[in-house]
Amino acid sequence: MELKSISGFTCYVKDVTRTATFYEALGFRMGAQNDRQLTVYVNWFSITFLAQGAEDKSEFQKEANAREKGAGLYINIKADNADVAHAGAVANGLAPSTEPRDWPWGNREFVIRDPDGYKLVFFQKK
Repeated sequence: MELKSISGFTCYVKDVTRTATFYEALGFRMGAQNDRQLTVYVNWFSITFLAQGAEDKSEFQKEANAREKGAGLYINIKADNADVAHAGAVANGLAPSTEPRDWPWGNREFVIRDPDGYKLVFFQKK
């Protein structure tokens, strides 16, 4: 099997409009949006958000309605400067979960949770 790339993933959310506001404030490029679905981009990578109440496939409804979204998943987003990204998030009215911090593996990072609890790690290589 030959793998080529990962182009994106899909997450269930309670409120597509609230999710759009959050990701736009972080600087994601906005794509198609309606009351059931939103797609955002960083370069070519996409995240598609589906309204959990709009899932009509019974095999996916349990996942769509799970209380804890993205448990154990961290979405890593490279930034030129983690401190500037953190300050920009705060200036746009968002509340990061952590302050920027240097880690032994060579990154400076901070974490912010989106309105549904998905964890975004903004990092810069040191």
